Amino acid sequence: MTKILVIAPSWVGDAMLVQPMLARLKQRHSGAQIDLLAPPWTAALLRQMPEVHEVIINPFPHGALKPLARYRLGRQLREKKYDQAIVLPNSLKSALVPLFADIPLRTGFIGEMRHGLLNDARKLDKQALPLMVERFAQLAEAPGNDIQRPLARPQLHVSSAEKKNVLDKLGLTTERPVAVFCPGAEYGPAKRWPAPYFAELAQRLRERGYTVWLVGSSKDKEIADSIIALGNSACHNLCGATDLADAIALLSCADLVVSNDSGLMHLAAALDRPMLALYGSSSPQFTPPLSDRAQVIKLDLPCSPCFKRACPLGHFNCMMQLTPERVAQYIPDLLSDL
Repeated sequence: MTKILVIAPSWVGDAMLVQPMLARLKQRHSGAQIDLLAPPWTAALLRQMPEVHEVIINPFPHGALKPLARYRLGRQLREKKYDQAIVLPNSLKSALVPLFADIPLRTGFIGEMRHGLLNDARKLDKQALPLMVERFAQLAEAPGNDIQRPLARPQLHVSSAEKKNVLDKLGLTTERPVAVFCPGAEYGPAKRWPAPYFAELAQRLRERGYTVWLVGSSKDKEIADSIIALGNSACHNLCGATDLADAIALLSCADLVVSNDSGLMHLAAALDRPMLALYGSSSPQFTPPLSDRAQVIKLDLPCSPCFKRACPLGHFNCMMQLTPERVAQYIPDLLSDL
């Protein structure tokens, strides 16, 4: 049996985009055991993927080198006798544990002085592989082979029992159509649609009979509180009140999702929910929602995408000019197939 260790990315959305690569590994290596070394905040998501045998918690904070601690972890993993490691992050530190674990085949893209750490180091052709999901999938192939197209899309499934358990726990119902808003974006404010715009759209949807749930981490609670304060006391602020598994279950109940380019956007796409995906500083040419039921909404301004955490020009036009009126006009078309 082939045993493979995948060094997973740190962001929730990126972790969702790993799944097609895992499915391809299962195709190439029948009966393979695939373990993932991943940060704790993505573990619940990765454990829902049927391709994953075990999630090993990566204990290192983002940006921390900690070579001695990585050496000790690598020594612990030696006993698992992995045949291959696939290193998805491009950093030097992410390639250390597979080296210390004596994994004989260590695969990844060339980057950050990793030639001595990876012995299957591949050059990334960004034009041939513009999407992150494609770049991950490429590392599942043998050296020199192209990815198989069409590429499988990430998929999540939530059972009726799982939905009911979460709804009961949070005191929610689906008696009315549900709109889930995801107003946060961990990367930075340049990816976040303004809270007053979310508030206005919430009012429009409630007038049409929707109940609105605000979903996100505890870091998003302040934004959600602002949306509530702007005339939306009937909305449910669930930011910080759920873990990732709960958030996935809530998204699966949605008749409509409105989200910034964030991890929750990719989860909603994997659940195939009707969605408005709002883009400002980032680009759907790199990390689009991989679902035919997602409508990408963006302004093609000369200054965007800039990929900055905050607007470098100070005006934030890529989001400020994306008004609630512009966004609301997409809702009838998006819901026409329901």
